[in-house]
Amino acid sequence: MGYAAGQLPEAFSLVVATHVSLCDECRAQLASFDAVGGALIEETDEIAMAEGALAASLARIETLDRKSQPAPRRSAGVFPAPLAEYVGGDLSAVRWRRVGGGVRQAILPTGKDATARLLYIPAGTAVPDHGHRGLELTLVLQGAFSDETDRFGRGDVEIADEDLEHTPVAMAGQDCICLAATDAPLKFRGLIPRLAQPLLRI
Repeated sequence: MGYAAGQLPEAFSLVVATHVSLCDECRAQLASFDAVGGALIEETDEIAMAEGALAASLARIETLDRKSQPAPRRSAGVFPAPLAEYVGGDLSAVRWRRVGGGVRQAILPTGKDATARLLYIPAGTAVPDHGHRGLELTLVLQGAFSDETDRFGRGDVEIADEDLEHTPVAMAGQDCICLAATDAPLKFRGLIPRLAQPLLRI
């Protein structure tokens, strides 16, 4: 609902848009929220526009070069179309940075309210034990991981808050790639992850 209303930070909106592209049920739910929003707009009182607002809007539309707009793409790779368009390609377009234990990350440019990152976790590898100071959404794009709560495969989203402390482990068989968004730093138990945290911005 927050996504439909445009109220989420950019990083969380990216996760939701990517998930919705993989989930028929969520796409239908989003359409219903959009319909409710449209109905509410129709029932609101009219507000006068500034003088010349319509002419200015039409002038801006005329200056758009429609040929310069890229055609919508369908993703045939690991990244669904919303993420592929955001990153500018698939896995080969990502600039990974090693964070230890074979795990790599790439922080994506988003607004300051929250951070979005891609995570590459080799199959069978555990992420250090940690808790959360805020909200974290983790969407699986390839492979799967499990923790104390459940198993998450492609298209699944784990929602973690201050009540969850866990040790995610990438399942055997295929490296796990995730898109994660957080609005606060994680709380690591181990000394080494805590020392590295400011440098890795996690």
